[in-house]
Amino acid sequence: MQITADIEEINLSQVEQFVNRHPHGNFFQSTKAYRFFKAVDNYEPLFIVARDGDEIAGSLLAVVIKESGGLKGYFSRRCIVWGGPLVHGDNQEIWGGLLDALEQLVSGKAIYTEFRNFKDLSDVKSLFAKAGYQFNDHLNYIISIPSLDKARARLSKSKKRQINKSLKNGAEIVHAENIDQVRSFYGILERLYREKVKKPLPDFNFFSRFFKDKTLGNFLIVQLKGRVVGGIMCPVYKDTIYEWFVCGMDGEIKDVYPSVLATWAPMTYAADNGLAYFDFMGAGRPDQDYGVRDFKSKFGGNLVNFGRFVRVNQKLNYKFGKLGLEILKKLS
Repeated sequence: MQITADIEEINLSQVEQFVNRHPHGNFFQSTKAYRFFKAVDNYEPLFIVARDGDEIAGSLLAVVIKESGGLKGYFSRRCIVWGGPLVHGDNQEIWGGLLDALEQLVSGKAIYTEFRNFKDLSDVKSLFAKAGYQFNDHLNYIISIPSLDKARARLSKSKKRQINKSLKNGAEIVHAENIDQVRSFYGILERLYREKVKKPLPDFNFFSRFFKDKTLGNFLIVQLKGRVVGGIMCPVYKDTIYEWFVCGMDGEIKDVYPSVLATWAPMTYAADNGLAYFDFMGAGRPDQDYGVRDFKSKFGGNLVNFGRFVRVNQKLNYKFGKLGLEILKKLS
């Protein structure tokens, strides 16, 4: 087995074939995601590939993220892995090799590394523990979309009512057609993150790049009389559409529920385009109250707990970074 992280030695077309054929292949481990992250500010994608002779036996796409330059950028450096690694036959030797290679790559680049799991990784928990990772429970909802009628039938009564009211009162779901719609969406999202979420939000460049590359997925916009009042940014890969960023001007327009329509939008898209699943991409920790989880639970999905693995690479910087984030939350 050979492992390389030198992008010059990696055949991206071959990697894409491996990811596409893997039963757990997903957008966030694809070469599409690699090229997207490489093109946006403050994101550094890292590909690691394990080879067995001429064949790819495992791949891992990790992304080092920071917020900007200066102290804020320095103390926000983290490495995120969504839905990886992908390993042929779940060979534990390959798992261990990919984890070791990632540690060597990011120990000086990122304050911590976090794996956000898309499947049950109980069989390799010991490998993560050996590599210094701690497992944290983390929930998610995944919705099966056999048909639009069946998806609608699984909605709670309140969500059905809110969707119907919104549509009756003139709201509509449309595909984003121009960058001005994306800019309006970003303005709503930015306010949501500043006032409620209180977590870092990528620059507008991140969203405009996604919009311009039509191979990545969809920007679905909620409009009322031509005005953008909400929307959702959704990668699409194989049989799944993902919620990445969603927002709405909730409580500001009588009998219109933009976030509800924005969440329903990818479900209708999935049904219309033969996709099997809508992935909410997270529903918080089970030991913490989380209003967003209550909201997501009303859409009829399957609750899973695949959890996350976290490894602190730079303990002192990690403490300073957490402290700084808490201060920013209180000041904002």
